[in-house]
Amino acid sequence: MEQIHRFLAFHAAGQPIPSPAGDAHVAADPAHQPLHALPSSSSFAAVRAWYGFPSGGGFRPPLTRPDFLPDFLGTGRGSMPLRAGRRASVSLPLDQIAGRVLATEIRAERDQPPFPRATRDGFACRAAEANSHQFLLLTARIRAGQQFAGVLGPGEACEIMTGAPVPSGADAVLMVEHCEQTSNCVRLVSNRTVAVGENIVPQAAEARIGDVLVPPGARLDARHVALAAQQGYRDLTVSPRPLVAILTTGDELVPLTQQPGTAQIRNSNAPMLAALVTALGGEPLVLPSAPDTAEALSESLREAMAADLLLLSGGISVGRFDLVETALTQAEARFFFGGVAIQPGKPVAFGQLPRTADRAGGDPLPFLALPGNPISTAVTFHLFAAPILAGLAGCSDALPRFALAQFTGRWQGRPGLTRFLPAACDFSASPQVRLVPWQGSGDLAALARSNCFIAIDEQAESIADGAIVPILLS
Repeated sequence: MEQIHRFLAFHAAGQPIPSPAGDAHVAADPAHQPLHALPSSSSFAAVRAWYGFPSGGGFRPPLTRPDFLPDFLGTGRGSMPLRAGRRASVSLPLDQIAGRVLATEIRAERDQPPFPRATRDGFACRAAEANSHQFLLLTARIRAGQQFAGVLGPGEACEIMTGAPVPSGADAVLMVEHCEQTSNCVRLVSNRTVAVGENIVPQAAEARIGDVLVPPGARLDARHVALAAQQGYRDLTVSPRPLVAILTTGDELVPLTQQPGTAQIRNSNAPMLAALVTALGGEPLVLPSAPDTAEALSESLREAMAADLLLLSGGISVGRFDLVETALTQAEARFFFGGVAIQPGKPVAFGQLPRTADRAGGDPLPFLALPGNPISTAVTFHLFAAPILAGLAGCSDALPRFALAQFTGRWQGRPGLTRFLPAACDFSASPQVRLVPWQGSGDLAALARSNCFIAIDEQAESIADGAIVPILLS
């Protein structure tokens, strides 16, 4: 996870990713330790020392232990958006911006509120006069949308409705239920007092004209729609949707339209990944599933070159027919890591593929090769693909998202790996979470019954009933 963290920081800042320790161009900044790159020495000993022992089609970078609550978008310098190809931002009307990422700020058109605003139905007056508990003469009624002409005189009060402008001369609003009223007078009951400014929002208390109300990078929802409408925006400029190529691999996969044979399964990972990408504001490009041959995989990689991010599923482990690593290596991929100490999802690789100048201006194509079992695919997407996708979209959301809940039940296991186990949380005021029974990382029914993953520290051997545990939100 830390490797992705560093990759994003360098890539987002437009800096070249540094070479490993011992190379000539190591970054001097200790806050940014170098990422894995090809070793400067061509000897087998140098390769093995940097990447570990060979596996699959090449030399896999060493296993990386995840920071339990990683920050993927910055390393102390703040976060900056990754470039999503060369496509320009677009302007969309407010009814089409939900889920998109803001490219330019929303500013205050005028002071908010533009006048001192009453927050209660009641009576505008001077606090000192009201606290004398003497009757005040009612001189006007002010509704929301109306402006009181003139100045409130001594001994006077105005009936006022919530949201209406407080008249000049008044410094408090009495709540209706705290008053006694005659036909033309009102007074504060004897057991109540009112403070200056009570039940009034001062002019510009929320924002001053020209203030930035929402910075670029916000993922827009109904709250932002309302705020933009308040400020007179009919449309907003949003970032382009990152184009995410999705490539599933495996001889066992058949399309949804085909009846699977005895040893075959329908391709469920492609539509799942497409749905996850869409939910995070990306545009999925689902490529035809590739069989386990080097030629088919190489052709599929060429088809993905127009994308902003490539997600591969399956074929990344160390079996005889796990050829994804070989295909990526033959395409001159640069690997940043080739395994993470988590379960499920250990065999996941992250890197970038070179591109020619006619594809995305020559920017390298970042890729994530995810395991093929559905729960492993889902876990690694949330941990790794989601923050990269947010960065590509220029989104400032902190991903992945974690919360705390009280564990119901018991768990025992072996230490050594950080685990993400399918679970169901009730998300009540005092959240309770329980494990969902599952039959391994291929159990899609268990994934469908879950709404989060319990995150178990690599050193844990057990979890007692009632313990507070972190959960990865899905």
